[in-house]
Amino acid sequence: MEMSRIKGDDHHHHHHGSRPRRSSGDQEEKVRIGTVDLSGMSLDSLPISSLNLSFVSKLDLSNNNLQSIPESLTARLLNVVAMDVHSNQLKSLPNSIGCLSKLKFLNVSGNLLRALPKTIGNCKSLEELNANFNQLTMLPETIGFELTCLKKLSVNSNKLILLPQSITHLTSLRVLDARLNCLRSLPGDMENLINLEVLNVSQNFQYLETLPYSIGLLMSLVELDVSYNKIKYLPDSIGCLRKLQKLSVEGNPLVSPPVDVLEQSLQVVKEYLCEKMKAGQNPQKKRSWVGKLVKYASFNGKMTMTGGGGRRSWEKEGSIMAEYRSIDGLAAPRCVGISSPGRLFSTHNTGMLSPRRLFPSRTYK
Repeated sequence: MEMSRIKGDDHHHHHHGSRPRRSSGDQEEKVRIGTVDLSGMSLDSLPISSLNLSFVSKLDLSNNNLQSIPESLTARLLNVVAMDVHSNQLKSLPNSIGCLSKLKFLNVSGNLLRALPKTIGNCKSLEELNANFNQLTMLPETIGFELTCLKKLSVNSNKLILLPQSITHLTSLRVLDARLNCLRSLPGDMENLINLEVLNVSQNFQYLETLPYSIGLLMSLVELDVSYNKIKYLPDSIGCLRKLQKLSVEGNPLVSPPVDVLEQSLQVVKEYLCEKMKAGQNPQKKRSWVGKLVKYASFNGKMTMTGGGGRRSWEKEGSIMAEYRSIDGLAAPRCVGISSPGRLFSTHNTGMLSPRRLFPSRTYK
């Protein structure tokens, strides 16, 4: 089968100045440009056994019917930077994915993966991993020690019970999206996630009951979504998140802060939590944490708030990062006794459903 749709100058000549269009037979020039697009072709297997794949920098195999990717194929993609295999029928990824030392973007969402290969830790350049809408029950234990360049980790709509402790070492991480799982807790020492801007652990429903106190040490956090869980108490330390602009807590049986505080602005919520922390029911805990908060320069003893006026402002589906919505969409809460709902979206429609949440969201801003 002739290589279908190897994107080159024919499609993107405007990106390469005013070079003349190449003839369709000029395969080598096309491959040199480096993008191979075989998406949406109803492929059950891959017809590219003989192609020289060392030229490929971007490979798109999304929206097909692939059940596996050959080890030998992946091993030859030595210069690939972006690989997209979303919306297939993959039950596993090849171990040879660990050979892809230049890989920065990997999208494996909308498959049937129960686990990621441990060798994924060898993809040292990886910056973005999207594994939404799979059947993952765990992530590789050492992933946080190895993927030191990772900026975005999206694992929503899976069956994760825990996140590995090692993810607290992902100092480059900016977005962590783990909603719609079965998370029972979050790792304790989160303060090393110094660049984390968005943390979404909403819709872990009956499982997630507490948040670690260290969540108040996420000095870069702008957006925190803990909606639709079983959380009764927000950690006082959240009052110290100086950059926090959005906090979503609806759908929890919250006792503290009380309802009358929650009905007001984010500023009021933060002030309430901050006062509660200064009052400190537990002097021992208070001493150690205030020490840490001072060290992390997020607590100065008398929390000064900017931009007064307790004006309420709700957003239906806000997110500070546009790409954060890359493959959102409606997801059935698979772990809440709904028997396998099948896919709620067509595997051949990446647009899927509008990226609203399962529930209308009241969000502080």
